[in-house]
Amino acid sequence: MPVNVEIKSMKAVIREDYGPAAQVLRLTETAQPVPTDDEVLVRVQAAGVDPSVWHLMTGRPYLVRIMGFGLRRPKVKAVGADLAGVVETVGSNVTRFRPGDRVFGVGQGSFAEYSRARADRLAPMPANLDYEHAAAVPISGMTALQGLRDAGRIKAGQKVLVIGAGGGVGTFAVQIAAALEAEVTGVCSSTKIDLVRSLGAQRVIDYGQEDFVDEGRQYDLILDAGGRRPLSQLRRALTKRGTLVIVGGEGGGPWLGGLERQLGALVLSPFVTQSLKPMFSPERQADLVALKDLIEAGQVTPALDRTYPLSETQAAIDYVADGHAHGKVVITI
Repeated sequence: MPVNVEIKSMKAVIREDYGPAAQVLRLTETAQPVPTDDEVLVRVQAAGVDPSVWHLMTGRPYLVRIMGFGLRRPKVKAVGADLAGVVETVGSNVTRFRPGDRVFGVGQGSFAEYSRARADRLAPMPANLDYEHAAAVPISGMTALQGLRDAGRIKAGQKVLVIGAGGGVGTFAVQIAAALEAEVTGVCSSTKIDLVRSLGAQRVIDYGQEDFVDEGRQYDLILDAGGRRPLSQLRRALTKRGTLVIVGGEGGGPWLGGLERQLGALVLSPFVTQSLKPMFSPERQADLVALKDLIEAGQVTPALDRTYPLSETQAAIDYVADGHAHGKVVITI
């Protein structure tokens, strides 16, 4: 006789085509995901929004599609990655987590009531954060940490410039660099100056009033999370043996977008004394734990701009894509 298996449902934001949020996203009832042996099912309480969500939603630049996410249509309907929540069930190979644990990290389709996540992409939530602030951390926090510590090899006393200091990655980068005793200068819009200064930047440059290239200062390390400056200009603001770390990229053509600068950095770096490094951030449990330690020590605090309910996911993504966010935007479930 056939065995009756109960199929549980949940609310989730999905999309079946590439395009703008208003055209392709919809909130619907769908089946709960089932974790594999190495995965955890998380009851999502909050989910972070970062620019990668927009790129995967729209399929732009087109390189995103070629990288395996689906040429004509997205292979995966689920949307969202950053999450904070409570462990519902664990796979047979998972020993670190158990039902009821509060966790944060990266899952598949976190804009939903439940999300499955690899156990090695989750960590215990910082004890001093609520779910909304914890959901703001994973991808942006790991990118900032890896960009400064691993790619940038930051040292105490270095002069560090963070471009895009008022955004998701930038707000973490300013705090992490300050915690590592660097001399931090942040570049941002006029509306974000007070925020960036409050995060620990000794100097803040309003890019609408000043040009950090023309002012003549040079920096040991530049973390560019702003995404538009040509390499030639960035190198002028870098010391002779300084390091430039390029995080993501905006603008550019439809095929490569801002990634053109990252490819240019790879080609040019072997021929100059400066170190020019594109940043591709892996999702690692050890880095989530490192961020947890910094947060619990009071050295890093997620800069949360605003929250949206799950029903307003479209508006949340559009707000981030327009560049208005002061730090992070989070969806509450």
